[in-house]
Amino acid sequence: MPRWDQLSASEMELLQTVFWSADSSRHMLADRLDCSKSKVNALAAGLIEQGLLVETGLRPSSGGRRPETLQLAQGLGVVIGVDLGATSLDVAVMTPDLRVLARHSEDADVRVGPGVVLARVRELTRELLVGCGMSPKQVIGIGMGVPGPVDFETAQLVNPPLMPDWDSFSIRDYLAEAFTAPVFVDNDVNLMALGELWRLQRGLQNFMVIKVGTGIGCGIVCHGEIYRGANGSAGDVGHICVDQNGPRCHCGNTGCVEAMAAAPAISRRAMEAAQSGESATLAELLAQNGKLTAEDVGQASRNGDATANAIIQHAGSLIGQMLAAVVNFFNPSHVFIGGGVTQIGPLFLASVRQSVYHRSLALSTRHLEIQYTPLGGRGGLIGAGALAMQESLRLQGAKP
Repeated sequence: MPRWDQLSASEMELLQTVFWSADSSRHMLADRLDCSKSKVNALAAGLIEQGLLVETGLRPSSGGRRPETLQLAQGLGVVIGVDLGATSLDVAVMTPDLRVLARHSEDADVRVGPGVVLARVRELTRELLVGCGMSPKQVIGIGMGVPGPVDFETAQLVNPPLMPDWDSFSIRDYLAEAFTAPVFVDNDVNLMALGELWRLQRGLQNFMVIKVGTGIGCGIVCHGEIYRGANGSAGDVGHICVDQNGPRCHCGNTGCVEAMAAAPAISRRAMEAAQSGESATLAELLAQNGKLTAEDVGQASRNGDATANAIIQHAGSLIGQMLAAVVNFFNPSHVFIGGGVTQIGPLFLASVRQSVYHRSLALSTRHLEIQYTPLGGRGGLIGAGALAMQESLRLQGAKP
């Protein structure tokens, strides 16, 4: 495998810039690095010779010779991305430019504790590596997203409401028993935001990603970097109160938007409507499936069920109410919405938008775009891979 432990600071900076500027020419990289093209040519030539960069093709000509594009070499190794949700587990092996080589998704329950879940992560990672013809020694870094507040420096969860048994458990030490590669852990929504930042090649500097699933969280990109706050809890918007007289949340307070508008709340409201006879469509779906999910509510809505429409609009309005306050405070250019509840369909997004635009200041929303995440269900995994690659490059670049 090529090595990067003897590289200069300038060479490491070029590798990092190439990672964030997929398929860029030397001229574009020189602009991003604010240095001469001749210096980039010299650095790139050395890195290509060492097997760390490759030329990947020609960009369209703007007059004159068509420029060659550069990419991180596949021979560098692979990164592992782990996206752990409250009820799901997604693991992938990716190339340094985050192309997925192998992926496995399955249902999971974080409440069974870190020992069981992380043992499964290790098992799946080994199986996927074998399937790719790779060994653990070829892993550059491991990135993992978890559904709770994370102290980024220690890679430990801090009083996570959805997974109390994980408090202060060292995920890094556990995975280090099986892999020599560095392990980086962050909140799952931060990784969704990082995934979008990578997709955009840092083209947007100030935006938010909202995840609506079992819980509700927010990843914040400020000046082109993930903003984690003083202790890693920035973006914990699910526990913003939207109704003082609302139901009790698992955090102990009442009226949290998570308790009133996340997937479990939508399912609960649908069950009530089905059992009370308020909705024949939902009652029929309940009889067929034995339970009702947020996706079932979306299906009923698409079939024209008025009660399902009202449930979706209510949840979207409450999330929009919460978002309006955040938008007024942060003034992002974009809000991307992801998570399982996005499968409900366009009515949910329309309800969120209406509520945000109604409650936010005109200046905050003049150029604001609110849409579903373009990466969709891949966002967490891509973000986990981006975290592994970004932090591994930083770690190497920080060495004397």
